[in-house]
Amino acid sequence: MSETDGAVRRVAPTRRQTISAGGIAGASLLAGCLGDEAPEGDEEPAGNRSSAGDGSYSVTMEPVGTVAFESVPERWIAYDGGYADMGVALGQADGMTGIGGADRYYTDVYDELPGVSVDHDRLEAHPEVRTREEFYELDNDVHLYDPGMLINWFDWDQADVDEIAEQVGPFVGNLIFRRSDQWHDYRYYTLYEAFERVATVFQERERFEAFADLHDAFVADLQAQLPPADERPSVLLTYDETATPDAFSPYRLNDRGTSKKQWRDLGVQDALAGTGVENLSTTDRGKLDYEALLELDPDVILLRGHERTSAAQFRDEIVPYMAEHPVGGELTAVENGRVYRGGYLHQGPIHNLFLTERAAKQLYPDVFGDVTDDTELFDRQRVADIVTGEI
Repeated sequence: MSETDGAVRRVAPTRRQTISAGGIAGASLLAGCLGDEAPEGDEEPAGNRSSAGDGSYSVTMEPVGTVAFESVPERWIAYDGGYADMGVALGQADGMTGIGGADRYYTDVYDELPGVSVDHDRLEAHPEVRTREEFYELDNDVHLYDPGMLINWFDWDQADVDEIAEQVGPFVGNLIFRRSDQWHDYRYYTLYEAFERVATVFQERERFEAFADLHDAFVADLQAQLPPADERPSVLLTYDETATPDAFSPYRLNDRGTSKKQWRDLGVQDALAGTGVENLSTTDRGKLDYEALLELDPDVILLRGHERTSAAQFRDEIVPYMAEHPVGGELTAVENGRVYRGGYLHQGPIHNLFLTERAAKQLYPDVFGDVTDDTELFDRQRVADIVTGEI
């Protein structure tokens, strides 16, 4: 690791002269000088306000390192729905100018939160912001993107990242929804570790702490009601977005990415444990057929790729197709009607509350109520109050 890694590097002001970016990581950092995965926890501070008294502050997050801000960003963009949801949770929805992937940003949950919404016209106008030209056009103060993702998925190079960080606005972000990509050989973060850093970007500590308290109490209450471990169902989380699912991409629940957080919090048994089947990743695109599913024969099957499908449509169209398959119909989960939509790949703190509630009812209906009923397991008004500032 170079002598300057992790240090704050101040650069010339951008056009608005409000933000300066520091610690823009060179190729050596993206090559993995931090190792495969740093220990969990906040050994690395989320950020600290400057002692100079000028309103400046810094945020530290790998792979970029430490980024210095002269004032709170007003215009911002996120690559995925998880980071977009963090911004919304922090009361910053009005500043979001677009998104890197609108197809995987689910905003319908905001309909249940009075006073919480996003500007869909902006998202529809800029639904896949991934090119340097678009970054210049939108002229954001901060980009909640992992630059490693831009380099490995969209053919950027480090010079492109540095150019946008210096000429437009800095990057703060870490791809955290899964932990199986070989190129991601720097520190990962849990959902709330990442959320804390985004809260520091926007100087919204009070909202962050309110969400953290609500989340911790909610999860603790659910966990206190769970049945013993040996009475919990085995669960297969998989992906097939077609209306006629026949080839299933596997997800390992022991991969500690944020997209599986609700299942880990609810203590499920991973049907793939001990099988040697690898998690879906950039480099592993292997799929399972019905015969492979029957060998596993989980109690519950969670099928991702259908979040734009209503729960009723999923039950009426997708599940019957599986039941009519000569092998699929033999699966225990299919016979018992325990095939469900598997939740979002990218989830932020608001998403996570809704998805954890849904998961609890899918897995433990005798405890929390059936997933089709209207039982609410957390206080929607409280969430809305935090977002709108009634903390």
